[in-house]
Amino acid sequence: MKIIIIGATGTLGKAIVEELGTRHEIVRAGRSGADVQVDITSLDSVKAMYAHVGAVDAVICAAGNVHFGALTDITPGQYEIGLKDKLMGQVNLVLAGQQIINDGGSFTLISGVLSDDPIRWGSSASMVNAAIDAFAKAAAIELPRGIRINSVSPTVFTESMDKYGAFFRGFKPVAVADAALAFAKSVEGAQTGKTFVVL
Repeated sequence: MKIIIIGATGTLGKAIVEELGTRHEIVRAGRSGADVQVDITSLDSVKAMYAHVGAVDAVICAAGNVHFGALTDITPGQYEIGLKDKLMGQVNLVLAGQQIINDGGSFTLISGVLSDDPIRWGSSASMVNAAIDAFAKAAAIELPRGIRINSVSPTVFTESMDKYGAFFRGFKPVAVADAALAFAKSVEGAQTGKTFVVL
């Protein structure tokens, strides 16, 4: 299969490339340092990426930013970071990609554990992650030509504990290689409208 991975140069993205790259053609996409540049917050940029890459069999997203902050201090603009980037950025990938992805292809989006297990300062992430899971479930019943869509909802990564560990007290981290298996399951399996939880 020809697979485009958005966020391929990040911690999770590299693990997904390593997992799938031995048996598929991988096109790495991201804001910098990848085979093709893309800003998922811009629908025009997403369309340009697809025009450059051409038809693919699978689209994986391992990218998306959200703001962490106390509910008493967070602003609408800070909520918009996650809404525009992680949520609508991935929606953009599906909206623009549904015309170019091959019959029977798949989209795999990234959400996260906070949709079901919230933390202090994580209301934006919880909101966005839950919306991504719901979008995948709803889009699955409308996508044409046998196209599938799923989301992957991992907990905090072992490799990211130095950056995010203070937010995730009491959470057992997982290795990004374990999360990468869920992306492989989504791409190479047959399910659609599912959220693959990685704990």
